[in-house]
Amino acid sequence: MQTKSLYAAIDLGSNSFRLEIGQMDAGQLRRVEYIKETVRQGNGLDAERNLTEDAMERGWDCLARFGERIAGFKPSQVRAVATQTLREARNRDVFMAKAKRILGFPIEVIAGREEARLIYLGVSHLLPQSDERRLVVDIGGRSTEMILGQREAASTLESYRVGSVAWSMKYFPDGLWTPQAFKAAEIGAKAVLDEASVLFNRQHWDTCYGSSGTVGAVSEVLSQGGWPEGCVTREGLTWLKERLLKAQKLDNLRLDGVKEDRKPVIGGGLAVLQAVFDLLQIDEMRPAQGALRHGALYDLIDREGTQDVRSSMVDWLAVRFGTDLIQAERVSRTAQSLLQAMMPPGANMLPIERQRLLKKLHWACQLHETGMRISHSDYHKHGAYILDNTDLPGFTLDELHRLSQLVLGHRGKLRKLEAELEDPRFVQQLMALRLAVILCHARRDPDLSGLHIQCDGDRRTASLQIDSDWAELWPQSAHLLREEKVAWYKTDWVLQVVVE
Repeated sequence: MQTKSLYAAIDLGSNSFRLEIGQMDAGQLRRVEYIKETVRQGNGLDAERNLTEDAMERGWDCLARFGERIAGFKPSQVRAVATQTLREARNRDVFMAKAKRILGFPIEVIAGREEARLIYLGVSHLLPQSDERRLVVDIGGRSTEMILGQREAASTLESYRVGSVAWSMKYFPDGLWTPQAFKAAEIGAKAVLDEASVLFNRQHWDTCYGSSGTVGAVSEVLSQGGWPEGCVTREGLTWLKERLLKAQKLDNLRLDGVKEDRKPVIGGGLAVLQAVFDLLQIDEMRPAQGALRHGALYDLIDREGTQDVRSSMVDWLAVRFGTDLIQAERVSRTAQSLLQAMMPPGANMLPIERQRLLKKLHWACQLHETGMRISHSDYHKHGAYILDNTDLPGFTLDELHRLSQLVLGHRGKLRKLEAELEDPRFVQQLMALRLAVILCHARRDPDLSGLHIQCDGDRRTASLQIDSDWAELWPQSAHLLREEKVAWYKTDWVLQVVVE
């Protein structure tokens, strides 16, 4: 099978890493291959929230095997997402740098609400079409996501720091199951999930679905134990807890349907699931086929078309903060024109990469004035803070940070961006944005006919040539452009501004 017709999603979860390869068939993804490996990185966070060397090695070894399987895929065919463990890990950059080299593709650390969005996207695509109001619960290794939605549209998204691995380590550290430990674990889970009892209470949904690890494992155990297939009930949870209490420890557990890799975390997962049932007054939960990895695949395919959720989220944020949309579009047109001049065709760049840079520059232009609602002075700092501290669906944490740095750097001194200025592509985007803001300072469409710009990323130089007639016609703009040349003096980059 030719790889050009395939898509791959990799889920770097706290308990397992999963690879799903699918092919679009009649508007639906058909599974071609699925690989799951129990990596249990969530167990590898030490007291300072650093991943241990062993935990990183387990992850790297797994990704090497995944990388071999998807060798030959294009970047546009692969999406790899990392969740709670790597959100928490203080040394995640160490792991991620090597992980990306080994896998051969980018890996995105996604925020909790983005994880929830992708989970719902995956679940909804694999459920029958219905107008029912759905609650989807996904209990992972170190986080639990809850989503309300109807059809394929999610309306409420939340992520909570409670999961099967974390709770097993905290309340069943020696692998011992006791009534006291279960009680403490359930109370602890309810304390974390307390807010969910309001957001996701019984009045807001008709049917409850459970996605992925814990719910799937519990459903399989109950089915093997004679309970109705495809259904998790309160009575079933009580029966399963009694079986664990009778076994007392995982070495004694003899229960059909429990896989060996699930035994060490089933106690924590069951305690969290029981807390969810109690808080949300759930009587019955149906295991769903879809999961995060399926949502990542569908989202990857949507990005190739016209349904990139990131664009709609940028529009929403701009409106919410009352930005001047006409000015934002004006700055965007100007900046994109300048960036394209700095990246002429054939400049060692694939067309898809060129389009990606232009799209992200457009988003930065749309959001560069979001901070004005807070304060006119230093609004660029407020805008950057907003982007660094928002869960914007569709975006990874790295994408939001890059946008925040473009917004932060679009005016003022440049030394604050010392690390980012090592990336020539970022510099080209930033320079285009700064020049566009200057040229649009009067909030009218600028005259670009007398301007010519070139950029040499290897030599870290850019040259802006200004026709003398243009400089006489627009003296204030010419003055501001000369000042911009000075702003780059304290960096490793040179912006030459020449009037001829």
